[in-house]
Amino acid sequence: MATLDISRLTPKERLDLIGELWDSLSAADVRLTPAQEAELDRRLATFDADRREAVPWEDIEAELDRRSR
Repeated sequence: MATLDISRLTPKERLDLIGELWDSLSAADVRLTPAQEAELDRRLATFDADRREAVPWEDIEAELDRRSR
């Protein structure tokens, strides 16, 4: 495998490269541990439960705009 000298890349270029590498992986390439799967399931359940209580961004933005006047 060829070695890539990333020391000459800017931080933005390195972050872009990380993004490209990440995007090149499929879901099958990135396996979760059982603990990670359990945590993801917990967070998704919380998200679904809290969704009914969510406030739309437009309402928050309007409230912040109102307060800043």
